[in-house]
Amino acid sequence: MNVLKNIKRLIFKDRFYKKYKLRLFYQHLRTFNELDSEKRFPLHKDDLYPCLEDNLLETNFDAHYIYHPAWAARIVRQINPDLHVDISSILHFCTMLSAFVKVEFYDYRPAKLTLDNLESGHLDLARLPFSSNSLRSVSCMHTIEHIGLGRYGDPLDPDGDLKAINELKRICAINGNLLIVVPVGVKRIQFNAHRIYNPFDVVEYMAGFELRDFSLINDQDEFIKNAELSVAAKQKYGCGCYWFVKREHLE
Repeated sequence: MNVLKNIKRLIFKDRFYKKYKLRLFYQHLRTFNELDSEKRFPLHKDDLYPCLEDNLLETNFDAHYIYHPAWAARIVRQINPDLHVDISSILHFCTMLSAFVKVEFYDYRPAKLTLDNLESGHLDLARLPFSSNSLRSVSCMHTIEHIGLGRYGDPLDPDGDLKAINELKRICAINGNLLIVVPVGVKRIQFNAHRIYNPFDVVEYMAGFELRDFSLINDQDEFIKNAELSVAAKQKYGCGCYWFVKREHLE
């Protein structure tokens, strides 16, 4: 019984959990008792691992982080580069992409990834180590909005995001491709989580680049291909997916 008491203590220590959690917990125990005749695997109360919220009619998912890597992978497939450099995007993107494209992944907090066709390292997005006009295919997704807010141990800098954008613009090759994803909607900062950008401002920051594609995950978690910037500007917390191409002559 001590094991059961410890489990209940862990489950209910957060005020978020209400009485209905207790009902779910006892349902879990009843299911455990029904499995008591299981012979192929050891079944002990010490191994109880309650999953109280997975019995659903539909699979829940974070629309921002499901749709934007899928959008980007399709574009990289179109570009078909010899090398794609990803900077600080979600790890699922670079690991899956490396199945068909050579990928270099970099982050302020480096990840120890061990896959063929994939290299991983450390960098500071505000001071990128690459030569100017050197990379044909680059992505930086759901990252720029954090730079300078101190969330990940980086120094506080109100213009940190602009410095990161300028560095990404610098390293992208002439006629090269740059994929940027940021939260979009009513402009504000939610300190120290992230910035939310007016989608027109992002295009303005990218002077010297052509906007090849803009897609949106809206507040209803719908993916909209070739979305209107004006629609994105009305969101509370949308996800703007930008495919930029660097023009030959920058201002």
